Amino acid sequence: MTMQYDVKQAHLNQSGQLVLGRTRVKAVAFVGTATAGQFVLFDTTTAPVSSSVTYGRSGTTITVSKNAHGLLAGQTIGIDFDVGTGGSATPGNYTIATASTNSFTLTDINSGTITGSPTAAYTTGKWLMTFDIAAGDTYNNGTSSIPGEGVLAQNGVYAYMTNLNSVSVFYG
Repeated sequence: MTMQYDVKQAHLNQSGQLVLGRTRVKAVAFVGTATAGQFVLFDTTTAPVSSSVTYGRSGTTITVSKNAHGLLAGQTIGIDFDVGTGGSATPGNYTIATASTNSFTLTDINSGTITGSPTAAYTTGKWLMTFDIAAGDTYNNGTSSIPGEGVLAQNGVYAYMTNLNSVSVFYG
């Protein structure tokens, strides 16, 4: 196996675009805060929709609420779910099962009941990965490498961050 020598690094202190264009994420590093945090990498060139997005789950059916979302049944989205009462839905790439003006449903690969109004973030691009960071984890944490050739992003890499000081990705 030949070693790749042209790996680059991108860094953010808030949510934003890390890379534009096709690339492979090779490794990630992050610094947390006193509060538990999370970062999600999406394959997209636009910011994920997160304002006023909530969801619930009954069995394998996830119902996502977002006024005037504009999505259609049969469309594929990448989505990440925050924790609610009963846990969280499974982040990933889903095909919308049904859609109305202010909500849509997805079929989770796992089953459970989630109540309350936990939040979510989605994109018409793809979900790549999610990392949860414990409260007080203020060290420079990172994965030495992502297995294989890394995770492929076709369009670009967007980091959606909550309660973090910084995120870096190594790509190429």
